[in-house]
Amino acid sequence: MRRKNVSVRGNLVREMMQNVMETSLKEPIRTGELRRNPVEPAWACPSGYEYEIIENEHFNMEYLRPVGVFTGRVILQLHGGGYIGPMKNIYRRFAVRYSKISYGGDVLTPDYRVAPENPYPAALNDALFAYEWLINEKKYDPADIVIAGDSAGGGLGLALGLYLKDHNIPLPGGFIAMSAWTDLTNSGESYKTNYEIDPLFGNSTNNMLYNSSYVGEEDPKNPYISPMFGDFKQFPFVLLQVGSYEVLLSDTQSMAEKLKAAGVKHRFSVYDGMFHVFQMGLDLIPESQEAWEEAEEFLRIIYHINVKPDGKVVRKVQNGPKKTVRDVTKLLIAMMKKELDG
Repeated sequence: MRRKNVSVRGNLVREMMQNVMETSLKEPIRTGELRRNPVEPAWACPSGYEYEIIENEHFNMEYLRPVGVFTGRVILQLHGGGYIGPMKNIYRRFAVRYSKISYGGDVLTPDYRVAPENPYPAALNDALFAYEWLINEKKYDPADIVIAGDSAGGGLGLALGLYLKDHNIPLPGGFIAMSAWTDLTNSGESYKTNYEIDPLFGNSTNNMLYNSSYVGEEDPKNPYISPMFGDFKQFPFVLLQVGSYEVLLSDTQSMAEKLKAAGVKHRFSVYDGMFHVFQMGLDLIPESQEAWEEAEEFLRIIYHINVKPDGKVVRKVQNGPKKTVRDVTKLLIAMMKKELDG
């Protein structure tokens, strides 16, 4: 269990999320009203990066690269949203963070097709297309690709890995799965034990976890839909992160058990008191900072990055104004948009 003493800011954000979800938002999420009418400001690519939209027949991909830098490293990011939500600005910010923590790596984020218009196997096919595009079109070495995703994207990434293994396609160097939805039968113990405390999915079945339109007419136990039921022998290194308050806690716990039984090298971290995809807090809450630092350490291992700074490392301290409750509220709004538009 990571960080047994939950930060004040982390507690505050979780409680605010629960209050908002309970009072007004679950029904619009269930009906898809907010997903069909997303509202987001235009995203500006930060200085020092190149940003390209790759148009394909069925979906687009967003390709982020540091200007004037080519390391050969690349992250294939699969966004969350319960298989019903499109690409959002939070994942563009994630892409920048992934590039930084991979020390100049490139990041490809497919805006894969989603349900109900495009149920399984549309998302898997699009993720496979993106992976093969990196290898065949851009000539990345599979060992230098890391597949990363959160929520549904985390499950999709692991499902893609199973598909690659089963079809003798070279596997990537590793996987990062944040709050991954790996069991679409929703059979884990935490769906009951955390039902009353999860600020996003608790106290209601009117959300994207239940009666998923992504499954369609397929068996939800299909490992390419619910990777929990797959065979992970000979899988590469996997990083699993989850919050202790999530109804999806069991999905990650059981996945860690499956990886251990298969002899797969993995790292499994439960962040005490945290909620679904708390990593969206980026630098705003301590637990999120710690999770991204853990992801950086994981990528340094995968990519054999040996950082040897000269002299003593001193943490930089900014003397600017402290973050206020208003900042925390902004984070909450960003998180809500991610779930609502998903």
